[in-house]
Amino acid sequence: MNHIHPTAVVDPTARIGANVKIGPCSVIGANAVIGDDTVVGPSCIVGPNTTMGRRNVLHGHCAVGGDPQDKSYRGEEVRLVLGDDNHVREFVTINRGTSKGDGITRVGNRNLFMACSHVAHDCVVGDGVILANNVLLAGHVSVDDGATLSGAVAVQQFVTIGKMAYVGGHASVKKDFPPFMKEDDPSQPRGVINFIGMQRAGYSDEQIKALDEAFRTVYVRSDTLAEGILRVTSAPMTAEVQLFIGALQRSHAARDGRAREPR
Repeated sequence: MNHIHPTAVVDPTARIGANVKIGPCSVIGANAVIGDDTVVGPSCIVGPNTTMGRRNVLHGHCAVGGDPQDKSYRGEEVRLVLGDDNHVREFVTINRGTSKGDGITRVGNRNLFMACSHVAHDCVVGDGVILANNVLLAGHVSVDDGATLSGAVAVQQFVTIGKMAYVGGHASVKKDFPPFMKEDDPSQPRGVINFIGMQRAGYSDEQIKALDEAFRTVYVRSDTLAEGILRVTSAPMTAEVQLFIGALQRSHAARDGRAREPR
């Protein structure tokens, strides 16, 4: 049984799942889809053409599926797709895609968007991601599974944040951030492997040690990035090392270190 507050406004074309709660003064837009067991708090906005999976929780005054903040947008039918079990806190904004991307902003499962964070048009957010308070993702950013961005991190358009990466607070990220890395200042040489995050995620000591060796070969024992990559790839690599080196290669070959940016 659904519980929709009498002051809520639900477009007649919206599809509401089972056991959904919609709080006072919230607005559900045209062709929106709200999955089962989802909670929409007070004064929230779910924009048109927004599809949400199950068990999502939207806290007060957040806005998901709003129009993209892009001057090229002319009212095209673009979408936002969220998976399951996401928590979207107060004053978070997540925009729909644009025709300059593939028209869809994508959010996976089990993510936490803390208060006042922003996900712009055409972003791709994986599973188990944490965006702390006031994190800002520009358009076309990709944040891979398990990454954590601390408070007030700002990410430039087309940047990729790698799997299990940890970006320290107030950082300005202008180039791709490699997977499994931990750094407070991305303008400096990479700091260390995200040991604690990997341990919590269940990676073995052997997996972490192999990645740490690759990291040291690239950033400590080699004079250039290309030399370090060559030295690592000349020997057998674990899956984690392959992911790490692959991200470095794509970023190194791309425009301004952003593999998602068109040439």
